[in-house]
Amino acid sequence: MDELDLIRDRADTIGFAPAEHLTPARERLLAAARGERPHRSRRLFWAAGASIGLAAAITAVVALAPADRVGIGAGVAHADPVKVLTEAASSALKEPAKPPRPDQFLYVKTEYAIPPNREVWLSVDGTRDSLIGNSKEGGCRNGKAPMYGTNDPRAEGTLEDCVPESVYRTDLPTTADAMLAYLYGKEADRDGRATYIGKAVYTLAYEQVLQPASYAALFEAAAKVPGLTALDHVTDGAGRPGVGIRFPVPPGSSPKAQPIVLVFDATTYQFLGTEDSAVMVKTYVDEVGRRP
Repeated sequence: MDELDLIRDRADTIGFAPAEHLTPARERLLAAARGERPHRSRRLFWAAGASIGLAAAITAVVALAPADRVGIGAGVAHADPVKVLTEAASSALKEPAKPPRPDQFLYVKTEYAIPPNREVWLSVDGTRDSLIGNSKEGGCRNGKAPMYGTNDPRAEGTLEDCVPESVYRTDLPTTADAMLAYLYGKEADRDGRATYIGKAVYTLAYEQVLQPASYAALFEAAAKVPGLTALDHVTDGAGRPGVGIRFPVPPGSSPKAQPIVLVFDATTYQFLGTEDSAVMVKTYVDEVGRRP
C-alpha cells in the first residue's frame, strides 16, 4: 500500500471535518509543525515510528484539508451511480401504494439550506383551491379556475380556462426505457440534456406522487443518463447526510453553471432532496392548512 492508498483508506474511515473546524485546526497543526525539536528526537521519530507517524499525519491532512488538496477528488464516492439509483428504485418498489381520496390534499414541507422554507397543500385531483405558502392557487372546476394573487385587483377571482392537473400520477410509465423516453420527450440532444433530466426527476419525486412501479422506473431511467457521478459526504438542504448523484451540466455551459445533485439516504436509498433542499414531510391531509 503506497501513501495515496493509505490516504484513501483513512479518508473512508474518518471522513472530512466540517468547514467551521478547518481554520482553527489548521492553525494548531501549523503551530505544532513550527515547534523546535532536538535533531536526535526527530531522527528517532522517523526511524522507530515512521509508519505510525505517517498514518497520523495522513489522518490530520484528510481531516483538515479540502478533498481536492489530498488527491482523492472532491468527495467522489466509491459507489457506482448506477448502483445507487438501482438501489433507490428497489427501495421505491417496497413502499406501499397509498392512493389518496380525490378530495384530499398533498402536503409537502421542504427545508432549504437558505431559508425561507416551504409548505404546500396541493389538491389531489386539481379541482380544489390549493395553497402554496400563503398564496392560493385556483382549482379547475368545469373547465374554469379562479385567479388569485393578481396585480390587478379587478382580476382577482375572475375565471380563466383550465384543465385539472392531479398530483397523484397514474399516467406515468412503469419501465425504465419508457420512463426515459417520457423524460426526454422530443429532445434529440440526449448527451447535452443530463441537467434537464436531473431536474425532471427531481420535479416528479418532489411535489407529486407516483405509484411505486413508476418511482422505480424513474430512478432506473435516471441511471441510464450518461456522465453521472456519485458523491460521498453530501448533505441535503436540512443537513441530513447521504450519497449524492450529480447530473453534469451541458457541454459549453458557463463555468458558473451549477449541476443538480440529488441526495439519497446512504442506507435505505430513500430520496431526501438536493444539496439545497430537503423533503421533510410528504403525506395527505383532508383540508388546506392542516398539518399532519
